[in-house]
Amino acid sequence: MYARVVAAMVAAGLVTTAILLSPTSRARAGEHGVPTVIAHRGASAYAPENTLAAIDKAAELGFTWVENDVQRTKDGRLVVLHDDSLQRTTNVEDVFPGRAPWKVKDFTAAEVARLDAGSWFSPAYAGARVPTLDQYLRRVEGNHGKLLLEIKNPELYPGIEQETLKLLGNEGWLDRGHLERLIVQSFSAGSVRTVHELRPAVTTAYLGTPTVAQLHWFARFTDLINPSYGSLSLGYVAAVHAFDGPHDKPLGVFAWTVNDAATARLVAGYRVDGVITNKPDVVRAALGTD
Repeated sequence: MYARVVAAMVAAGLVTTAILLSPTSRARAGEHGVPTVIAHRGASAYAPENTLAAIDKAAELGFTWVENDVQRTKDGRLVVLHDDSLQRTTNVEDVFPGRAPWKVKDFTAAEVARLDAGSWFSPAYAGARVPTLDQYLRRVEGNHGKLLLEIKNPELYPGIEQETLKLLGNEGWLDRGHLERLIVQSFSAGSVRTVHELRPAVTTAYLGTPTVAQLHWFARFTDLINPSYGSLSLGYVAAVHAFDGPHDKPLGVFAWTVNDAATARLVAGYRVDGVITNKPDVVRAALGTD
Protein backbone atom coordinates (compact mmCIF):
# COMPACT_ATOMS: atom_id res chain seq x y z
CA MET A 1 0.00 0.00 0.00
CA TYR A 2 2.80 2.42 0.89
CA ALA A 3 4.41 1.91 -2.49
CA ARG A 4 1.22 2.55 -4.41
CA VAL A 5 0.53 5.73 -2.44
CA VAL A 6 4.08 6.95 -3.07
CA ALA A 7 3.79 6.19 -6.78
CA ALA A 8 0.56 8.09 -7.07
CA MET A 9 1.95 11.07 -5.17
CA VAL A 10 5.10 11.16 -7.29
CA ALA A 11 3.05 10.99 -10.46
CA ALA A 12 0.98 13.89 -9.21
CA GLY A 13 4.09 15.89 -8.32
CA LEU A 14 3.20 15.97 -4.64
CA VAL A 15 6.45 14.52 -3.29
CA THR A 16 10.14 14.89 -4.03
CA THR A 17 13.08 12.54 -4.14
CA ALA A 18 13.94 13.59 -0.61
CA ILE A 19 10.63 12.21 0.66
CA LEU A 20 11.24 8.98 -1.23
CA LEU A 21 14.35 8.55 0.86
CA SER A 22 12.41 8.33 4.10
CA PRO A 23 13.70 5.92 6.79
CA THR A 24 11.05 3.34 5.87
CA SER A 25 12.07 3.45 2.20
CA ARG A 26 15.76 3.28 3.04
CA ALA A 27 15.22 0.22 5.24
CA ARG A 28 13.68 -1.65 2.32
CA ALA A 29 16.06 -0.32 -0.31
CA GLY A 30 19.39 -0.37 1.47
CA GLU A 31 21.58 -2.76 3.40
CA HIS A 32 21.76 -5.18 0.49
CA GLY A 33 25.51 -5.50 0.89
CA VAL A 34 27.78 -5.45 -2.13
CA PRO A 35 25.89 -5.81 -5.43
CA THR A 36 25.99 -9.11 -7.29
CA VAL A 37 28.34 -8.94 -10.28
CA ILE A 38 26.98 -10.46 -13.51
CA ALA A 39 29.29 -11.23 -16.44
CA HIS A 40 27.61 -9.64 -19.47
CA ARG A 41 27.49 -12.08 -22.41
CA GLY A 42 30.06 -13.93 -20.35
CA ALA A 43 33.34 -12.18 -19.60
CA SER A 44 32.93 -10.47 -22.95
CA ALA A 45 35.83 -8.04 -22.58
CA TYR A 46 38.18 -11.02 -22.59
CA ALA A 47 36.54 -13.61 -24.86
CA PRO A 48 34.04 -13.45 -27.72
CA GLU A 49 30.61 -12.56 -26.37
CA ASN A 50 27.95 -15.21 -25.82
CA THR A 51 30.31 -18.08 -26.64
CA LEU A 52 31.17 -20.99 -24.40
CA ALA A 53 34.65 -19.50 -24.13
CA ALA A 54 33.19 -16.33 -22.61
CA ILE A 55 31.32 -18.17 -19.88
CA ASP A 56 34.35 -20.33 -19.20
CA LYS A 57 36.40 -17.15 -18.84
CA ALA A 58 33.87 -15.76 -16.35
CA ALA A 59 34.13 -18.98 -14.34
CA GLU A 60 37.94 -18.84 -14.51
CA LEU A 61 37.80 -15.32 -13.07
CA GLY A 62 35.60 -16.57 -10.24
CA PHE A 63 32.17 -15.34 -11.32
CA THR A 64 29.02 -17.37 -10.94
CA TRP A 65 26.43 -15.23 -12.75
CA VAL A 66 26.53 -14.89 -16.53
CA GLU A 67 24.14 -13.08 -18.87
CA ASN A 68 23.19 -14.19 -22.37
CA ASP A 69 20.85 -13.44 -25.28
CA VAL A 70 18.54 -15.89 -27.03
CA GLN A 71 17.40 -15.78 -30.67
CA ARG A 72 15.68 -18.39 -32.89
CA THR A 73 16.83 -19.92 -36.16
CA LYS A 74 14.76 -20.55 -39.28
CA ASP A 75 14.14 -24.15 -38.23
CA GLY A 76 13.19 -23.28 -34.67
CA ARG A 77 16.40 -23.86 -32.70
CA LEU A 78 17.26 -21.45 -29.92
CA VAL A 79 20.77 -20.03 -30.19
CA VAL A 80 22.80 -17.66 -28.03
CA LEU A 81 23.57 -14.46 -29.91
CA HIS A 82 23.06 -10.80 -29.12
CA ASP A 83 22.21 -9.30 -32.52
CA ASP A 84 19.33 -10.36 -34.73
CA SER A 85 21.95 -10.47 -37.51
CA LEU A 86 24.92 -12.81 -37.67
CA GLN A 87 27.05 -10.20 -39.39
CA ARG A 88 28.89 -8.50 -36.53
CA THR A 89 30.12 -11.50 -34.56
CA THR A 90 30.58 -14.25 -37.17
CA ASN A 91 32.09 -14.79 -40.62
CA VAL A 92 28.66 -15.21 -42.19
CA GLU A 93 29.47 -12.76 -45.02
CA ASP A 94 32.30 -15.02 -46.17
CA VAL A 95 30.44 -18.31 -45.76
CA PHE A 96 27.10 -17.13 -47.16
CA PRO A 97 27.98 -14.03 -49.25
CA GLY A 98 24.68 -13.78 -51.10
CA ARG A 99 22.32 -13.81 -48.14
CA ALA A 100 22.39 -10.29 -46.74
CA PRO A 101 21.24 -8.99 -44.28
CA TRP A 102 22.19 -12.27 -42.61
CA LYS A 103 19.36 -12.38 -40.08
CA VAL A 104 19.41 -15.24 -37.58
CA LYS A 105 15.80 -16.09 -38.44
CA ASP A 106 16.77 -16.74 -42.08
CA PHE A 107 19.40 -19.40 -41.29
CA THR A 108 19.01 -22.97 -40.11
CA ALA A 109 20.76 -24.17 -36.99
CA ALA A 110 23.07 -26.31 -39.13
CA GLU A 111 24.08 -23.25 -41.15
CA VAL A 112 24.70 -21.20 -38.00
CA ALA A 113 26.82 -24.05 -36.62
CA ARG A 114 29.21 -23.68 -39.57
CA LEU A 115 30.11 -20.11 -38.66
CA ASP A 116 33.22 -18.88 -36.86
CA ALA A 117 32.09 -16.77 -33.91
CA GLY A 118 35.54 -16.13 -32.46
CA SER A 119 37.94 -14.78 -35.09
CA TRP A 120 36.31 -11.33 -35.13
CA PHE A 121 37.39 -10.97 -31.51
CA SER A 122 40.86 -12.51 -31.65
CA PRO A 123 42.76 -15.13 -33.65
CA ALA A 124 43.11 -16.99 -30.37
CA TYR A 125 39.41 -17.79 -30.55
CA ALA A 126 39.23 -18.83 -34.19
CA GLY A 127 36.72 -21.62 -34.63
CA ALA A 128 34.51 -20.73 -31.67
CA ARG A 129 30.88 -21.42 -32.53
CA VAL A 130 27.51 -19.82 -31.85
CA PRO A 131 26.18 -22.12 -29.11
CA THR A 132 22.67 -23.47 -29.07
CA LEU A 133 20.84 -22.67 -25.87
CA ASP A 134 20.97 -26.28 -24.71
CA GLN A 135 24.74 -26.36 -25.23
CA TYR A 136 25.04 -23.11 -23.31
CA LEU A 137 22.90 -24.34 -20.41
CA ARG A 138 25.00 -27.48 -20.09
CA ARG A 139 28.19 -25.44 -19.92
CA VAL A 140 26.74 -23.10 -17.28
CA GLU A 141 25.68 -26.19 -15.34
CA GLY A 142 29.16 -27.68 -15.69
CA ASN A 143 30.60 -24.44 -14.31
CA HIS A 144 28.12 -24.53 -11.40
CA GLY A 145 26.91 -21.18 -12.65
CA LYS A 146 23.82 -19.02 -12.56
CA LEU A 147 22.08 -17.52 -15.56
CA LEU A 148 20.48 -14.20 -16.44
CA LEU A 149 18.80 -15.15 -19.73
CA GLU A 150 17.51 -12.46 -22.06
CA ILE A 151 14.78 -13.23 -24.57
CA LYS A 152 15.90 -11.08 -27.47
CA ASN A 153 13.61 -9.50 -30.06
CA PRO A 154 10.51 -11.53 -29.12
CA GLU A 155 8.53 -9.66 -31.77
CA LEU A 156 10.61 -11.49 -34.39
CA TYR A 157 9.99 -14.89 -32.86
CA PRO A 158 6.35 -15.50 -31.86
CA GLY A 159 6.14 -18.15 -29.16
CA ILE A 160 9.79 -17.87 -28.13
CA GLU A 161 8.80 -17.55 -24.47
CA GLN A 162 7.08 -20.95 -24.48
CA GLU A 163 9.97 -22.51 -26.41
CA THR A 164 12.58 -21.09 -24.05
CA LEU A 165 10.73 -22.34 -21.00
CA LYS A 166 10.26 -25.76 -22.57
CA LEU A 167 13.97 -26.06 -23.26
CA LEU A 168 14.82 -24.85 -19.76
CA GLY A 169 12.52 -27.53 -18.39
CA ASN A 170 13.98 -30.23 -20.61
CA GLU A 171 17.46 -29.31 -19.38
CA GLY A 172 16.41 -29.44 -15.73
CA TRP A 173 16.52 -25.70 -15.14
CA LEU A 174 12.99 -25.35 -13.79
CA ASP A 175 13.35 -27.46 -10.65
CA ARG A 176 13.54 -25.77 -7.26
CA GLY A 177 17.33 -25.72 -7.09
CA HIS A 178 17.79 -24.26 -10.55
CA LEU A 179 15.06 -21.66 -10.12
CA GLU A 180 17.31 -20.04 -7.51
CA ARG A 181 19.99 -19.74 -10.21
CA LEU A 182 17.86 -18.42 -13.05
CA ILE A 183 16.42 -15.05 -14.08
CA VAL A 184 14.61 -14.50 -17.39
CA GLN A 185 14.56 -10.93 -18.70
CA SER A 186 13.55 -8.93 -21.77
CA PHE A 187 13.17 -5.38 -23.05
CA SER A 188 9.61 -6.39 -23.91
CA ALA A 189 7.20 -6.03 -21.00
CA GLY A 190 4.78 -8.31 -22.83
CA SER A 191 7.42 -11.02 -23.10
CA VAL A 192 8.28 -10.76 -19.40
CA ARG A 193 4.60 -10.92 -18.50
CA THR A 194 4.14 -14.00 -20.71
CA VAL A 195 7.02 -15.79 -18.98
CA HIS A 196 5.49 -14.99 -15.60
CA GLU A 197 2.05 -16.20 -16.65
CA LEU A 198 3.41 -19.44 -18.12
CA ARG A 199 5.79 -20.19 -15.24
CA PRO A 200 4.98 -18.05 -12.19
CA ALA A 201 7.83 -19.58 -10.17
CA VAL A 202 10.49 -18.20 -12.55
CA THR A 203 12.22 -15.00 -11.44
CA THR A 204 11.75 -12.34 -14.11
CA ALA A 205 13.30 -8.98 -14.94
CA TYR A 206 12.29 -6.06 -17.15
CA LEU A 207 15.07 -4.28 -19.01
CA GLY A 208 14.35 -0.57 -18.95
CA THR A 209 13.43 2.35 -16.72
CA PRO A 210 9.68 2.57 -16.12
CA THR A 211 8.44 5.74 -14.48
CA VAL A 212 7.73 5.54 -10.77
CA ALA A 213 4.04 5.85 -11.61
CA GLN A 214 4.29 2.68 -13.76
CA LEU A 215 6.09 0.53 -11.21
CA HIS A 216 2.92 -0.76 -9.58
CA TRP A 217 1.95 -2.35 -12.91
CA PHE A 218 5.37 -3.93 -13.51
CA ALA A 219 5.38 -5.30 -9.95
CA ARG A 220 2.54 -7.63 -10.92
CA PHE A 221 4.75 -9.78 -13.14
CA THR A 222 8.42 -8.88 -12.72
CA ASP A 223 10.84 -9.31 -9.83
CA LEU A 224 13.56 -6.92 -11.02
CA ILE A 225 13.82 -3.65 -12.92
CA ASN A 226 17.11 -3.61 -14.84
CA PRO A 227 17.92 -0.17 -16.28
CA SER A 228 20.88 1.35 -18.03
CA TYR A 229 23.12 2.79 -15.34
CA GLY A 230 22.88 6.27 -16.85
CA SER A 231 19.16 6.41 -16.11
CA LEU A 232 19.55 5.65 -12.41
CA SER A 233 19.52 7.76 -9.26
CA LEU A 234 19.43 7.00 -5.56
CA GLY A 235 15.81 8.13 -5.44
CA TYR A 236 14.75 5.94 -8.34
CA VAL A 237 16.36 2.80 -6.90
CA ALA A 238 14.68 3.51 -3.55
CA ALA A 239 11.33 3.89 -5.32
CA VAL A 240 11.79 0.52 -7.08
CA HIS A 241 12.74 -1.19 -3.82
CA ALA A 242 9.56 0.16 -2.22
CA PHE A 243 7.44 -2.19 -4.33
CA ASP A 244 6.94 -5.88 -3.71
CA GLY A 245 7.05 -8.08 -6.80
CA PRO A 246 5.03 -11.20 -7.62
CA HIS A 247 7.02 -13.31 -5.16
CA ASP A 248 6.31 -10.93 -2.26
CA LYS A 249 9.85 -9.59 -2.11
CA PRO A 250 11.03 -6.05 -2.84
CA LEU A 251 11.78 -5.45 -6.50
CA GLY A 252 15.48 -5.66 -7.29
CA VAL A 253 17.61 -3.48 -9.58
CA PHE A 254 20.49 -4.67 -11.79
CA ALA A 255 22.33 -1.83 -13.57
CA TRP A 256 23.94 -2.28 -17.01
CA THR A 257 26.49 -2.09 -18.60
CA VAL A 258 29.13 -0.92 -16.12
CA ASN A 259 32.74 -1.38 -17.23
CA ASP A 260 34.86 0.97 -15.12
CA ALA A 261 35.63 1.38 -11.45
CA ALA A 262 34.19 4.87 -11.01
CA THR A 263 30.82 3.92 -12.48
CA ALA A 264 30.75 0.72 -10.43
CA ARG A 265 31.19 2.69 -7.25
CA LEU A 266 28.59 5.22 -8.38
CA VAL A 267 25.85 2.66 -8.97
CA ALA A 268 26.75 0.74 -5.83
CA GLY A 269 26.13 4.02 -4.01
CA TYR A 270 22.62 3.98 -5.47
CA ARG A 271 22.13 0.66 -3.63
CA VAL A 272 21.54 -1.42 -6.71
CA ASP A 273 21.32 -5.17 -6.19
CA GLY A 274 23.43 -6.18 -9.17
CA VAL A 275 25.89 -4.81 -11.71
CA ILE A 276 26.02 -6.23 -15.24
CA THR A 277 29.46 -5.81 -16.78
CA ASN A 278 31.79 -6.91 -19.58
CA LYS A 279 34.66 -6.60 -17.08
CA PRO A 280 33.53 -8.37 -13.93
CA ASP A 281 37.02 -8.37 -12.45
CA VAL A 282 37.23 -4.58 -12.71
CA VAL A 283 33.87 -4.14 -10.99
CA ARG A 284 34.72 -6.66 -8.29
CA ALA A 285 37.96 -4.85 -7.50
CA ALA A 286 36.20 -1.47 -7.43
CA LEU A 287 33.60 -2.74 -4.99
CA GLY A 288 36.18 -4.32 -2.73
CA THR A 289 34.98 -7.89 -3.05
CA ASP A 290 38.29 -9.50 -4.02
